[in-house]
Amino acid sequence: MTSIDQRPVGQPDGGLSLVPVGWLIIVMGLSAYGLIANWRLIGDFSLPENVLFLIYSGLSGGVVTILWGLYLLGLAFNRSARFPRHYTIWQVVVIIWLVVRQAYLLLASGFGFSAEALGFSVAEIAIGLLCIYLLRPDAGAKTVYSNPESQRPPLLVSVLAGLLGIILGGAIGACAGFFAGSLIADATQMSCFEGACGFFAAFIGLAGLIVGAIAGGIFAIWRVNRRKPAR
Repeated sequence: MTSIDQRPVGQPDGGLSLVPVGWLIIVMGLSAYGLIANWRLIGDFSLPENVLFLIYSGLSGGVVTILWGLYLLGLAFNRSARFPRHYTIWQVVVIIWLVVRQAYLLLASGFGFSAEALGFSVAEIAIGLLCIYLLRPDAGAKTVYSNPESQRPPLLVSVLAGLLGIILGGAIGACAGFFAGSLIADATQMSCFEGACGFFAAFIGLAGLIVGAIAGGIFAIWRVNRRKPAR
């Protein structure tokens, strides 16, 4: 008698192999936030050299993470069987970067120990390892990320579309956020003493920029890779 609980070998269970895609988007969002938050520090040579090194390396890492992430999203939306292996390589590089950065913060002079920062890095590494585990060869991920019958655009098209989506989405989000922040400040009769209302509107605009850039990039990649109805 055949058990009704048996499932095909390699069949993904519960859609867990899609979790790495969500984590990839989150990491890209955090990288975008880091770029926006630290961009103004470029050229500020009044800072110590070790701080400048950390800032410039973080900015470079953020740019690489976003561009590499767009490539991986293209693979994911393409349902490419290459996604698990390429994602694993990306995740290993990110984990190594987190370890090196944390070691630098602990060993370099001028930086104080932060339990919060250490805990955040440990959590990122743990989630990354979990995603690698979910995409292991015997987990059935290739069943999800493999669709040879679908016709998708080249990955370069996905990357370019993602970059365009980030730029347009960020611009729209920033304008909408600043406008919404101004309306909220006026509606709540927020004090403008020392520019408080202006700073609030700028903060909401920054949040809109980040959300719009992430949403725009994801939407653009989805749009160029969406499945076309069969004729």
